Amino acid sequence: MSIGDTLAEERRQAGLTVTQVSQRTCIRETIIRGIERGDYSACGGDFYARGHIRSIARAVGADPEPLVREYDHTQGAPQVITAADVFEPATPIKIRERRRPNWSAAMVLALALLVGFVVYHLVSSGKATPTSGVASQHLGTGTHTTHPRSSGATPAAQTPANEVVIQLAATQNCWVQLTTATGTQIYQGIVFAGTSLHWVEHQAVSLMLGNPGGVSLTVNGRNAVPAGQHNPVTLSLGPGQKTFG
Repeated sequence: MSIGDTLAEERRQAGLTVTQVSQRTCIRETIIRGIERGDYSACGGDFYARGHIRSIARAVGADPEPLVREYDHTQGAPQVITAADVFEPATPIKIRERRRPNWSAAMVLALALLVGFVVYHLVSSGKATPTSGVASQHLGTGTHTTHPRSSGATPAAQTPANEVVIQLAATQNCWVQLTTATGTQIYQGIVFAGTSLHWVEHQAVSLMLGNPGGVSLTVNGRNAVPAGQHNPVTLSLGPGQKTFG
């Protein structure tokens, strides 16, 4: 399987569109589609092509290093990169192009902020942290209340009438987004196979699943994914909301 086929398959397995990958990597959609077809002409050279392959692979949950090695093997050995090559724009522009962001430093900073948030949450509320092992982004800033609890589903009969208890376990990689009814983002990220997430909300929420066939989802103890659903789906969930269990 070629590099492009591998990246396209991993993207579909994660339930992501080319547009969503473009938004996460800041790489133009035309370049992503070209790479998936094995066309690297729009990348601006080997240096940028390797960087694009790494960024796309991380966004869809794939290991980038074997793909970069395959690129070097099929497209030719790495050449010496001059200062002019590094700073030359991939496409002509009217203003001087600034250097590409240092994504590694940004990821380290984001991780430090996330660790600080978790420590603060533990000290202030004394509650358990969410299930570990999920590469994700928590963005809860609205008036909702999210409480991580144990991984077991809460029986519907024991759930208070004003609570929405959501339990999600992934058997395949799945892109997930949870927002309030007003659009405030609670959670967004890829839930990798073998991991799970748990939320307790006190208001109506909207849950988007990129790969609903790859997750087990219960709301207030009842199954919330229609049988045979494999295309991306958006579910409206709230106190007293009908489920499929």
